[in-house]
Amino acid sequence: MQVEVGAVLEGKVTGLTNFGAFVSFEGGKTGMVHISEVSSTYVKDIHDYLQEGQTVKVKVLNIGEDGKISLSIRRAEERPQAQEDRRGGARGERRRPGPSKPNVWQGTKQRQPQENMSFEDMMSRFKQISDDKMTDLKRSTEVKHGGFSRRGSKG
Repeated sequence: MQVEVGAVLEGKVTGLTNFGAFVSFEGGKTGMVHISEVSSTYVKDIHDYLQEGQTVKVKVLNIGEDGKISLSIRRAEERPQAQEDRRGGARGERRRPGPSKPNVWQGTKQRQPQENMSFEDMMSRFKQISDDKMTDLKRSTEVKHGGFSRRGSKG
């Protein structure tokens, strides 16, 4: 069995630790699934998700120069986003009402190719973007605090 980065393989859990699980493949190769790659939800105790001898499907994330193989169970099980949206989430749970994307500052959508820009142009652009972000942040915090600044106001 050929083990290469990006391949989805089936293996057997041979050992569990508090930081991950070891998975063996045909041909004697062994890799490790870090606890953060076991499930798309928070894993406090790996024993709640895996047992020794269990057969699992894993995706090969990396093969180090020293031969260590990094694996992921959650990435091997990922479904397309369209399926998750139709079913209301990865495990069929109900979606909470509200914005579908987090409220994150997006900035202006105008992008200039950076390879044609001088260092001074890039610094100027960075300063402008930074100033825009600070202005948006100040507006956002003023709205949340009823329009009063934290520095106090003379009344």
